[in-house]
Amino acid sequence: MAVPLPTDRTRWRCTLCGNLTRFDVTRTSKVVEYTHLDLAGEPKVEEREVLSDSVESVRCRWCNAVDRIELVDRPGADA
Repeated sequence: MAVPLPTDRTRWRCTLCGNLTRFDVTRTSKVVEYTHLDLAGEPKVEEREVLSDSVESVRCRWCNAVDRIELVDRPGADA
């Protein structure tokens, strides 16, 4: 089940311990990258287009709870 991403008005919160700041996020992304190789063969990504991106799970870094993350309003989001 995909986890909703925080917005400019919301943030993640662990319902088990109350953590608001530290999470391990597992995500799947599909991207197209334009990679330029210099003459020595060192790659450098110069353009990146994200075709799809989904968060699959979020684990609390403090208590290791998985699937216990909710979206809550950010302070001052009503302003």
